[in-house]
Amino acid sequence: DNQYIASVANWFQYGTWPYYVSFGLLVVFFTYFYTAIIFNPVDLAENLKKQGAFVPGVKPGARTAEYIDRVLSRISLPGSLFLAAIAIFPFILLDAVGVPFLGGVLGGTGLLIVVGVGLDTVQQMQQHLLLRHYDGFMKKGRVKLRGRQRYM
Repeated sequence: DNQYIASVANWFQYGTWPYYVSFGLLVVFFTYFYTAIIFNPVDLAENLKKQGAFVPGVKPGARTAEYIDRVLSRISLPGSLFLAAIAIFPFILLDAVGVPFLGGVLGGTGLLIVVGVGLDTVQQMQQHLLLRHYDGFMKKGRVKLRGRQRYM
């Protein structure tokens, strides 16, 4: 009994293909699981209907919920496969290069966090620059109305 468990444990050991495949399948599964928990198509369709919004070409209500569910299912597969690739790629790269285990430091999760923080920082910088642009516009105090200028 213990020999069987040891052979299965060796088969799924870090650095083996079964490990990478099972890791990728778990990422895909939990992506679908997280999406199912976070996005409820029925609630989303109901909120759209309450706010007077709609999806062009789709009737509000149950049809909208079905449409959102169908689109969400189509989007989730490529997204989950991309996340799995991002999560597995650093491990395979580090194995190919022959570097000792650094996957925890340079893994896909760390990469996603770094990219997320970087994108958020760039977005905040753009907002600051845009605000500074509008602030300078307002300080000049000139508004052009029908060919003539007025001072505020």
